[in-house]
Amino acid sequence: MKKSVKRGFGFGITSGIITTLGLMVGLFSGTHSKLAVLGGIITIAIADSFSDAFGIHISEESAGNTKINVWKSTGSAFITKFLTALIFVIPVLLISLKIAIIINITIGLTILSIFTLSITKKKKINHLLEHIGIAIGVIIITYFVGVGINLIFV
Repeated sequence: MKKSVKRGFGFGITSGIITTLGLMVGLFSGTHSKLAVLGGIITIAIADSFSDAFGIHISEESAGNTKINVWKSTGSAFITKFLTALIFVIPVLLISLKIAIIINITIGLTILSIFTLSITKKKKINHLLEHIGIAIGVIIITYFVGVGINLIFV
């Protein structure tokens, strides 16, 4: 896999997991609405995938990369983020929301762990605890933000 595609892939998969899990958990704890969580996931898959891909695009252009490599990073970031976010729709559609959230957290942390370990093999530096810690931190913070919003505004 080319370096430019790897950059977009790595960005897309980590952003897709952490952003979508944070959004899902926050919406769940704030609304307990399957419709709100489903709408949030689909919105993230579309809007945030475009936004992140555009951010990668600008970053790659700023770094002076060739036009083709800029577009490879942009495309791989978009596709990876979009598909990663959409993975989380399936459990929400098929089972109760509370169980779907738990399953999605498990799926997300598992994918993030596998991706992190694949990087570790090549770099010989283990960032697993750091990456999982960040993801769990986002999940905890967004849970309590959702609870707080529910208490204040509902």
